[in-house]
Amino acid sequence: MSCFLQNRGFSYICFMNICVVGGGSWATALVKILSEQNVKIKWWMRNTASVEHIRKHHHNPRYLSSIELHPSKVKAYNNLKEALKKSDWVILAVPAAFLKESLTGITETHLAGKKVVSAIKGMIPEENLLVTDWLKKHYAVTLENQCIIAGPCHAEEVALEKQSYLTIASPDSHNASQFANMLKCRYIKTSTLSDLYGVEYAAVMKNIVSLACGIAHGLGAGDNFQAVMVSNAMQEINRFLNAIAPMQRDTVSSAYLGDLLVTAYSQFSRNRAFGNMIGRGYSVKSAQLEMNMIAEGYYATASIQAINENLGVEMPITNFAFKLMYEKANLKKEFEILKNKLR
Repeated sequence: MSCFLQNRGFSYICFMNICVVGGGSWATALVKILSEQNVKIKWWMRNTASVEHIRKHHHNPRYLSSIELHPSKVKAYNNLKEALKKSDWVILAVPAAFLKESLTGITETHLAGKKVVSAIKGMIPEENLLVTDWLKKHYAVTLENQCIIAGPCHAEEVALEKQSYLTIASPDSHNASQFANMLKCRYIKTSTLSDLYGVEYAAVMKNIVSLACGIAHGLGAGDNFQAVMVSNAMQEINRFLNAIAPMQRDTVSSAYLGDLLVTAYSQFSRNRAFGNMIGRGYSVKSAQLEMNMIAEGYYATASIQAINENLGVEMPITNFAFKLMYEKANLKKEFEILKNKLR
């Protein structure tokens, strides 16, 4: 049962029942953050060996294995239906391309009455839908009962308990504030926004930009060019957001610009690493095989490109990434075209 109590000047959160879906680095980091609070976490992942390892040794053997989990607060599950039972909140932290597969067998009934939080920074391939819209369409989860987690925040730094900031976006301010309070701890500060679509689209697009920055780096571009590229990317994101979800928003804030910067520049950015391999001559398939994690920007590029066919927004960076990854265009030729379009 979810509740917040105040008594004689002291505030505390009652036990929250939370289901976390996903076994990767970001899911592991979120479990760590949430377990700082008074919660019960039912953590579902597909890998049976990992579930057994967590139950016995209290850490994820495959991702961020240095994180020690609280056995009294965290229980690992292989059965998602069981994990969802009596959960107040459901956090989705799997790659967007695998969300359908992860929720196989789950119906509207299993999510009825629950608050659903997307920690996914990608789009559902083929349907070209945001995760929030996909959940609304297929599971009847209203937007008011959904939240989005935005950075800037890398899972690797959470593991090291480095100071990080998270923004929770939801059209329901109460839900946003409640979940933001669950994430607050000594190394995590939180804030809230009502701009669900803007934050979600920006999170998707920053992965495309990071991938493009990696390609440019792989081709030999330096810091000077990357600075120009990122500033142009923020303009591109603004144009797209104004076309698809117009409203007054401050895109220089952490949830937009901050998340873009950390993804474009950080050594931990999997999208940048993926792009760097493409820039150095790897094929998409070879780069995917070499990486141990999913680069959301690859799938997002096709989705945003398809959406923009109807919008007609000027998006040279997205076009650059799309041509290289999906049309097998010439690297150096497309890079020259991009350079001439940036200001």
